[in-house]
Amino acid sequence: MRTAITIRRGRVSDQIFPDGATMVLGATGGLGAASARALARDGSDIALCFRSKRDAAEVLAEELRAHGRKVSLHQVDATDPSTLDAARDAAIAEHGRVHGLVWAAGPLVDQLHLSGTPLEKWKRAIEVNGFFSAAQALIPHFRASGGGSFVHLGSAGELYWPPRDGLSVAPKAANESLVRGIAKEEGRHGIRANSVLVGVIDAGMFHELLAQGQFDDAWVKEVQSQLPLRRWGKAEEIGHAVSFLVSNRAGYTTGQQLAVAGGYGV
Repeated sequence: MRTAITIRRGRVSDQIFPDGATMVLGATGGLGAASARALARDGSDIALCFRSKRDAAEVLAEELRAHGRKVSLHQVDATDPSTLDAARDAAIAEHGRVHGLVWAAGPLVDQLHLSGTPLEKWKRAIEVNGFFSAAQALIPHFRASGGGSFVHLGSAGELYWPPRDGLSVAPKAANESLVRGIAKEEGRHGIRANSVLVGVIDAGMFHELLAQGQFDDAWVKEVQSQLPLRRWGKAEEIGHAVSFLVSNRAGYTTGQQLAVAGGYGV
């Protein structure tokens, strides 16, 4: 006896983003701002989330509105879940829906060997670099809305350990496990989760650490020698990767790491 098999073919939408907005956490940082710019240029409305730099957030918002995008501002402390919940609710009220969350939040990270890292600095790094609370805040909304996308900005140190960068790499490695867990558990609800592994980017945090003298000429020479492309990355190159992963173009991509790091670790 032959069994009839019905194959349902879904129509692939030519809309790059779902309706609604992308929430960008850490939007006033170099990579957060670059991500917001790329998303806006590609067609997503934006919910800009900042911690203390309201003036910078307002300037960025005006820039994005010039692309014809609807932009809202939300003050968020990544260590306080109540502010994440309030920002989510306000963004939904403003945009009708949040379809994506970009986690670009994080402090300036001291470069210390693990053996010389004070316990309090370690605890603070874990608290600030985790995006568990943001995931918990958005998952119910994503489920109710038919899906959504998480994009976490991780570290290329996931591929090859960079000495003295443990306060950044280790907490973000925990987030990498969360990304895979979200992808595994929530995929049936149309929720995707992916990570962009960030290399040395010629922007904000790297410039500040250089100015502080935490990277010397020997460090610069050694690290560049490990890069097949032999140059630092640009913030907009991170933004392009983020926009792709948030968008419908990555609709069949989840639980993945996209390294934008000049080949670091190859």
